[in-house]
Amino acid sequence: MRLMAILVLLISTQVNSNARQGDSIYFRINQVGYKPLDVKKAIIFSNSELNEKIFIADVNSGEQVEELTKVVLKDEVWGNFQYYYEVDFSNFESRGTFQLESESSGYHSSQFNISATIYQFQADRLLEFMQQQRCGYNPFFEVHCHQKDGVVFYGEVTPDSSFVDATGGWHDAGDMLKYLITSSYATAHMLMSFELYPDAFSDKVDAFGRSGSNGLPDILDEAKWGLDWILKLHPNSKELIHQVADDRDHIGYKFPDKDPADYGWGGNNYRVAYFADGYPQGLHLYKSSSTGISNIAGRSAAAMALAYRIWKNILKDEIYAAQCLAAAKSLYHLGKVNEGYQQGNSFGAPYRYNEKTWADDMEWAAPELYKATKEIKYLKEAKTYARMAAEEDSWIKRFANGEDIEHYELYPYVNMGHFSLFHEVDEEFKDELAGYYEAEIRKAVESAHSPYDVGYPFIWCSNNLATGLITQIILYEEMTGDKKYNDFMVKQRDWLLGRNPWGTSMFTGFPENGDYPVDVHTSTWMLTGREVVGGLVDGPVHADIYNSLIGIQLSEQDEYDNFQNSQVVYHDDSGDYSTNEPTMDGTAGAILMFAKWASSN
Repeated sequence: MRLMAILVLLISTQVNSNARQGDSIYFRINQVGYKPLDVKKAIIFSNSELNEKIFIADVNSGEQVEELTKVVLKDEVWGNFQYYYEVDFSNFESRGTFQLESESSGYHSSQFNISATIYQFQADRLLEFMQQQRCGYNPFFEVHCHQKDGVVFYGEVTPDSSFVDATGGWHDAGDMLKYLITSSYATAHMLMSFELYPDAFSDKVDAFGRSGSNGLPDILDEAKWGLDWILKLHPNSKELIHQVADDRDHIGYKFPDKDPADYGWGGNNYRVAYFADGYPQGLHLYKSSSTGISNIAGRSAAAMALAYRIWKNILKDEIYAAQCLAAAKSLYHLGKVNEGYQQGNSFGAPYRYNEKTWADDMEWAAPELYKATKEIKYLKEAKTYARMAAEEDSWIKRFANGEDIEHYELYPYVNMGHFSLFHEVDEEFKDELAGYYEAEIRKAVESAHSPYDVGYPFIWCSNNLATGLITQIILYEEMTGDKKYNDFMVKQRDWLLGRNPWGTSMFTGFPENGDYPVDVHTSTWMLTGREVVGGLVDGPVHADIYNSLIGIQLSEQDEYDNFQNSQVVYHDDSGDYSTNEPTMDGTAGAILMFAKWASSN
């Protein structure tokens, strides 16, 4: 799905200052930094036993201000290194710029800040990547693109090869396909993030993503881009487009307004659009295994119901709110009468979004509609779907059982419906919902085995699982006030920001003075050399997955070779679309966690 056949050789300018071959002591920390009351734990590893003292040093004064106690991590190794230690400086609450350093050998960590405002408006940086992914009008390139989306197939009412306006939305990743599967989650996730943490977002761009405020938080500008696209995809009560374009897109790096992909009408022309009919689909070699459309209908309905509440109660736009509510009801009904899951479509390659769950999405929609309408039927159905969702498979259950997980099979990677329903039910049902979350969190904790306490498997898009797990713990804490998993949650966050074997952030462009993905698998980087801030890359994968994928070829020597694990790999290399391609939905799925740390004490 995210495969490009043309690999361009480009030498990355990113420097990993801690990756010199001669070094023997390595520090791994959250490079963005910490709030004063945060859990603060770093990993140190070496080829030999570490006998010297470790200090926190004030970067400005050069003073070693506090000695840290090293805890040996026994029986925990990664790759080429045998000695692992953890240092805990959670009680160090001084504000400033610091680094960890060894007493005499001169090795030190990246610099990091401790500040109450260190995460303020960091979520907005992720929106910069979302804006660059926009289709229709793209503010990054300042062009209009894909103005002939799309020519439809599989409609119930609309004849095949008819044109239905499906312009807008977001390009999915480094490619230029558009999926309701991912866009529905991204839209609803952004709206829930705003409802929970409205003060975490600023107003720097207008509705088109261009510089200049418009009186609306940028998170809502971006969510509305998704909402408007979903409204287009649902042209009548019986039909819902779930995908625009397919893997015919994957012909190399290209500018969005000069897309040479040919869907039968010539390059840079009409693109195919697929209606969701709940049956296996595919116009060429491969067909999906779809059984219904509740997953995409449910998530889209949840987004629309959330939008109704925000646009009616906060923005006072009765007209748009009513449009969203009508769509929410219609989409929810489509999900009810077509229970099952709609998967993505492929054309000439075997990769697709293989989603196989749906009750969690209907559970998310039902309480949002109940809040909007106060119709008791939605609350009753929400409870039913909640219990159905609890019986569905999840990636955490599979991980705990040591079972395989297909690409996007158990998407999205967190059930937001339990949280949406929580405040609408009695105490007994609240305990039940919180229990669903906690049982899975506990399984993730018990399954975490490495010096880094990573609580998820390294499947394709593993970073999305990380943000899903973090979000689930955040929502559990919001529901219950129970902080017992906070330490574990922070370790998952810090993994994404540099507390990992490679010492890199998994977000493009930040922290500014840190190590982050540069040579990413996108047309934007490969054709322009311009970095786009805020994109969450796919992340590390099991070596057997990496070795099985078609068309991967590293374009340069691996700067992280010394830190690779024989079982898990990550490359900052444009040739590796499996680990180093930033994705739209992965980025959107990280917004809530950044908003939470921007807002909490």
